[in-house]
Amino acid sequence: MGEFQPTHLLLVLFVALLLFGGSRVSALGKGLGEGIRNFKKGLQDDEKQARE
Repeated sequence: MGEFQPTHLLLVLFVALLLFGGSRVSALGKGLGEGIRNFKKGLQDDEKQARE
């Protein structure tokens, strides 16, 4: 098996764009970013409570 290359990622993104359309892909990206942001905030809040 070969290694994962940046061209593979581009191909997957292109197929996702074809299947779901631009607006859905951007909405998925926005939701993913918000989820990661909330997760990091939750970790910081837990650390802050542990210190107190």
